[in-house]
This record gives sequence, structure tokens and C-alpha cells, in this order.
Amino acid sequence: MNLEKRAASIRRRIITMNTHAGAGHTGADLSETDILTALYFHVLDIDPDRLNDPNRDRFILSKGHGAGGYYCTLAEAGYIDEAQLESYLQADSLCPGHPVRQKTPGVEVNTGALGHGFPIACGLALAARKSGRSYRTFCLCGDGEMQEGSNWEAAMTASHFKLGNLVLIIDRNGLQLADRTGNIMELEPLGDKIRAFGFTLNEVNGNDPDAVAELLEGLDYSADKPHAVIAKTIKGRGVSFIEDNPAWHHRVPMGKEIAMAIEELG
Repeated sequence: MNLEKRAASIRRRIITMNTHAGAGHTGADLSETDILTALYFHVLDIDPDRLNDPNRDRFILSKGHGAGGYYCTLAEAGYIDEAQLESYLQADSLCPGHPVRQKTPGVEVNTGALGHGFPIACGLALAARKSGRSYRTFCLCGDGEMQEGSNWEAAMTASHFKLGNLVLIIDRNGLQLADRTGNIMELEPLGDKIRAFGFTLNEVNGNDPDAVAELLEGLDYSADKPHAVIAKTIKGRGVSFIEDNPAWHHRVPMGKEIAMAIEELG
């Protein structure tokens, strides 16, 4: 199955899971889907049979509110049984509201408080360098999350320790909880800021999983500079009435919207 078909399948799972739970971050889940598809079906050196392999690549979903899209990707990739998605947000579920390592196979780090994931990713990348291991660390952050000062402290750390085995991916959809990022706290010139912290910088259409995969595969992980990727996405990608609408940050389809969303996703 090609990456676009994988992404469409994951998006259908997201709509079904969120509507069954009656809650979820639908916009964020759909925004990140193509990035997660590229990672789990092309880039990451890891599989469900070797979750504790010390040489496995590490992935951290720092934008932990996108857990729904993450779980649907893990189910598509065979890390968890699809039936577990029906328990999303329920007590003692393998799929809680934010990623929890102790509950969900494949989750590396508990996330949810924004600005925590990338600092942890820096630590993992540094550990690889100090232990002589070849694994790479990838961290997916939301663009609103880049308003957190902890991320910029982590960026200084990554640059200081020359962590070329580290990749920060920013889901740049231009929206956060209640409004556009530019209205809440302007990030631009985001690329210039990242370069100034000593990163190599690439931009990509984050809703094109093939382009994301090609870019990530082409990075030099032996370099002495950490990598950043601004992945330009549309929040709610794939469902026309959800796309680029801040109201869908924490809303799920209801009634006729459910069938409409599934139909648009093929």
C-alpha cells in the first residue's frame, strides 16, 4: 500500500475513533497524519517486534494532544490491535487522552504538557552519541508549541552538542487552540530563528507523505548540526468542513458530519 493510501486509511480510523469516543483533537489528528505515515511506513527503523531494541529509532509526539492520530497510526502499523481504538479516552484504556509509555506499545515518552517533548528528544539524541549508538531521534511539535521557551532552550542544547542525529519536525498549520498562531503569538520569521540557533532547516509540504519521507531519508544524520523541518500542513486535512478551522481543534463530527467526513476520505 502506498503512503497516500495509508494516510487515507489512518484518517478514516481517526474519524471513526473520535466520533465513537465523543471527543478528541480532530483537527490536530488530521493535520499530522501524513507526517506520521511517512515516519512509520518509510523512515523509522523500528517495528512492533523489537520495541525495546536499544538501536531502534526514537519518535516523540511532543504535541501530545494529537494522540488520536498517533494511536490510529500505531494501529495501522501493527503496534496495537485496531479493537483498542474503541476504548479511546476510556478509563484504563491503552489509548488515553495523551501518549503514555506505560500503557501504549510503541510510545517512547509520556507527553501532553507542551514544550516537554523536544527537550526529552535532545536528551535521547545526546545519549545515542555518548553511548556510540546509531539510532536517530525524531520529534514532532505543533507550531503553537513553539511559543514555549523550553523548546528554544532545547534548541540551544541541540546545537551546542552538535546533535546531527536529531530532527525537529514542526507541524506548521498556522492554528492553535482558539485562533491563528500569528494572532496569539507571532512566530515568524520562524525559519530564520531556527537557523540562528544552529540548525539545518528544510521546508516541505507536510500533507505530502512521499515528500516528507524523501526529505527525511535525505538528511545527513552524521552531521554536526541538528535538523529542523517546517512541515506546512492544513489543520483538519482531508475533510473540507474541518480544514483550517480553529473550531475543530477539540471537536468531533456529529450526525450527518460523520458520513460526510468518511465519504470525503474515500
